[in-house]
Parts: sequence; C-alpha cells; structure tokens
Amino acid sequence: MTPPRRQRRFPQGDPPPRPAEPAKKEGEGGNPERLYVVAGPDGERADLDLVTLIVARSPDPPPSATPEQAALLRLCVAPLSVAELSAYLSLPFSVVTVLLTEMLTAELVQARSSIVRKALPDRSLLEAVMHGLQRL
Repeated sequence: MTPPRRQRRFPQGDPPPRPAEPAKKEGEGGNPERLYVVAGPDGERADLDLVTLIVARSPDPPPSATPEQAALLRLCVAPLSVAELSAYLSLPFSVVTVLLTEMLTAELVQARSSIVRKALPDRSLLEAVMHGLQRL
C-alpha cells in the first residue's frame, strides 16, 4: 500500500505574506501572567470542593475588585459550582479557591455546601412505596 501524496496549498512557490501582527500588551500572548499574581501572595484557601455552590450576594462588583473577582461576581448571579467557575474563567481550581476565599472573607459571595445523601435509603419509605404500588 502506498502512502497518500500530499499536495501543497500554494504550488506556485512562496506562500503569501502574512499580515503584520498588532503589538501585544504585556501579559498577553505567549507569556501568560503567573498564577500567583492573580491569586495573591498569601494563597490561603477556604474549605471548598468541586461541587460547592457559590452565589453572589450582589451582582455589582465593588470598585476595589480585581477583574477576576468582578467576573466571578457576574457569573455567580445564579448558583454555580467551583468546578464550573474554574472552567468558565479558564483558571485552575486552586487559583479559583484562593479568589473565592478572599471574596468569602469580604462577604461578596456565599458558599453552599453540597447535599450529602445517606448511604442507604429509609426502609419505611421504600416499604410505603412498595405497598402503594401493590395497591395499584
């Protein structure tokens, strides 16, 4: 079996010239800002897990809020999990937890832990359902 032959897109010779790229600002492009710049120097974290729901107390960010905190407040108008916030902001989970810790101490957001269900359902409830189905 012979491998497929690939044809050049520009068989006439040199490819067309690329347009000039605009000048990039610091922090854009190939060198992203380091995460500790976003998360702050202390890096303390509240006890948050991936499914903890975060709700903003007020959708309007204060003037002292960083751009990341303002984005978090706008997203948290409706309850969202920490994992969803991390995905929407394209930030690692650890950075989002540090940002949320700062916002929790400033009382800008409220954390709601996930509902923990019992390992086994209530036996009396199952029996009541079974008897109800048998009567049908």
